Amino acid sequence: MIESNYRIEFWNLGRLPEGWTVETLKEEHTSEPFNPLIARIFFGVGYVEEVGTGTNKMIRWCKEWGLPEPEFKIKSNNIVVIFRKSKLTEEYLNNLDLTEREKEIIQFLKEKKRITSADVQKKYEVSRDTANRWLNKLLGLNLIERKGRGKAVYYILKEK
Repeated sequence: MIESNYRIEFWNLGRLPEGWTVETLKEEHTSEPFNPLIARIFFGVGYVEEVGTGTNKMIRWCKEWGLPEPEFKIKSNNIVVIFRKSKLTEEYLNNLDLTEREKEIIQFLKEKKRITSADVQKKYEVSRDTANRWLNKLLGLNLIERKGRGKAVYYILKEK
């Protein structure tokens, strides 16, 4: 069974500065707090280390921890940040018309972090051609990445 769509959402009352979009949060940007007085107080007492770096740090940390980038959304008068455990949810994979075996290979990769064709052959007791056919389909769907060369080839999840 593929894990469900685990996520956590943070909602913050407020709005982005004039002319900003959620894409602006992903770029290097200045700090333009909604309430500068409160921001200055938090900075002064040490609750804020730097200004204008939080969203970029969140993105960097997610990449370092092997998680998808956080999503930033504007909903009504709220800024929402969504962290997901994985984009490869059961619902997402079901929409790709994968076989149960191909879904199992994704789960196998989630557990092992990297696999080889030989790992798939051994686990499912299939030929190299069959294992490579399954892996090539997952490559074609942009779900996994091939790394290395020759006998050192292995596969990892492609979460972007």
